[in-house]
Amino acid sequence: MPNIRPVPTVRRRRLGEALRRYRNDAGLTLDSAAEAMGWIGPKLSRIETASAHIKPDEVAALLRAYGVEDREVIDALEGLAKHARKKGWWQTYGGIVAPAYADYISLESDAESVRAYAPQLIPGLLQTAAYARETTAANAIMRTPEEAAALAEVRQARQAVLTRPGGPLKLWAVINEAVLHQRFAIRSTAMREQLRRLLDASEMPNVALQVMPLDATPHPGNAGGFHLVGFPGPMPDVVSLENLIGATYVEGVDEVATFADAFERIVAAALPVDDSLALIARMEEDQRS
Repeated sequence: MPNIRPVPTVRRRRLGEALRRYRNDAGLTLDSAAEAMGWIGPKLSRIETASAHIKPDEVAALLRAYGVEDREVIDALEGLAKHARKKGWWQTYGGIVAPAYADYISLESDAESVRAYAPQLIPGLLQTAAYARETTAANAIMRTPEEAAALAEVRQARQAVLTRPGGPLKLWAVINEAVLHQRFAIRSTAMREQLRRLLDASEMPNVALQVMPLDATPHPGNAGGFHLVGFPGPMPDVVSLENLIGATYVEGVDEVATFADAFERIVAAALPVDDSLALIARMEEDQRS
């Protein structure tokens, strides 16, 4: 069973990358920046590589040494440092939640928006409990039935970000039409209930849904699905790519921009929102007969 990291290290990674970028912009080497802080040894290098913790006041001091005066930047990076050791609700599931998945949930909980292209499954934030149980059981081929059930619970719990107080997550999902034709042997009504869930979610002001039709013209989504996770203020976006054994992350600014451009092209190739919802409604109605 995989062990979860005791710290959501993705926050450290984002913080370290941002500090490295501002140091380079200031034209300082690791040694000169560490000297300015009165540090000895590899402390700064370990911070930038996310292998060491840094206090919020040290973040502010570093940024001053780098000539950064933008209050929004300082507050954002201090916030990352402050919450780097914060434990999330998903850690109550212990080793059930693999480290890469824990990283994604951490990103999602901090995010302002998620843009997703889903060619194989309904996005987790929009899944019904029945859909989550059946698809998790099918995909978690290395897990026990009990572990698969727990992972389905995690998917459901993640959905709280769509209704969180003080600023719900903005979700823009493009779902391949083929996904909507899926059938379930254990519970024959699962897909109909899932279609209704999509229609209900579409009424939320922070949720936009589109369907990629079966006869769509070629588009970048043909290369595979992804989640583009966006953050408020100066923090750069992150892309998550999923597969059977976990997730990988794209964090370079130029690489992330490639996915942002790809998502715009995917949106253009998909059915407009109103047409997408009309299609989902027809499919849901057909399954009632």
